[in-house]
Amino acid sequence: MSGPVLSFTGSRLDRADHVRADPERLAGYMNWKARVLALDGLMPSLDDDGGLSWVTLADVPEDAELCFLGLDDGKACFAAVPPRGDASPRMANPALWSLMATLRPDDLALYGGARSLIDWHARHRFCAQCGGDTRLAKGGWQRNCEACGAQHFPRTDPVTIMLVEYDGKLMLGRGLGWPEGRFSALAGFVEPGESIEEAVAREVLEEAGVKVRDVTYIASQPWPFPSQLMIGCHSHADSDELEIDTTEMAEVVFFTHDEVKAALAGNGPFVAPPTHAIAHHLMHWWVRK
Repeated sequence: MSGPVLSFTGSRLDRADHVRADPERLAGYMNWKARVLALDGLMPSLDDDGGLSWVTLADVPEDAELCFLGLDDGKACFAAVPPRGDASPRMANPALWSLMATLRPDDLALYGGARSLIDWHARHRFCAQCGGDTRLAKGGWQRNCEACGAQHFPRTDPVTIMLVEYDGKLMLGRGLGWPEGRFSALAGFVEPGESIEEAVAREVLEEAGVKVRDVTYIASQPWPFPSQLMIGCHSHADSDELEIDTTEMAEVVFFTHDEVKAALAGNGPFVAPPTHAIAHHLMHWWVRK
């Protein structure tokens, strides 16, 4: 999928696994050149030029849990784990969206990766196996239980988000609680034991009562709320007869090519997803194909 870079992709950091896997080598990077991402909890702080703000290791408490984010032009970059994670990651934060809109794409990608990582640490201080205390390891890309020795790793949850096409029209849905007129592509988590194609077919059948076929991959986007990978797909429906799951969807509608194109331009019969969401880019891909 060509076009603008998807939000939260394109980080400039070298993740440097060879550094984070070597405690002595990592310690060597913890010097006066190292930078720590300035955050208020999970909220980014901006410098005078509107970019991400950074501080030094001397500016953080000695007992801070520091996650190694990677190398930026040879300088080690870290982020400190906050006292608490995001208890309601699905809730929109207007202040956060405003800040994200001002960040350069590479800064937004860096922030998104850091947020996902430190939020996971803040919410996984205890072992899921025995309940014991866990300690940060491998530069922040692992937590080890001090009681039973279990190893825990930052998780990423795969989510399919799919365009469904029938007779030249595109299926879009409005979720429960969404503003009137706002539509997007259907989406859902991939469940254990499923392929991406199977997840697409199941989610569409569950939410709209429509069977789909010929599922193809388009593009993906990391989504740090809290830590998901949005897997954009396209599929074809065999029918436009809907049976909507009203416990999840307020509306499901098939829109014409011209209606989708007009909505993306801001003057259509519905409100399109915002530009930072992969659904916006998937719809642009569809009207151009």
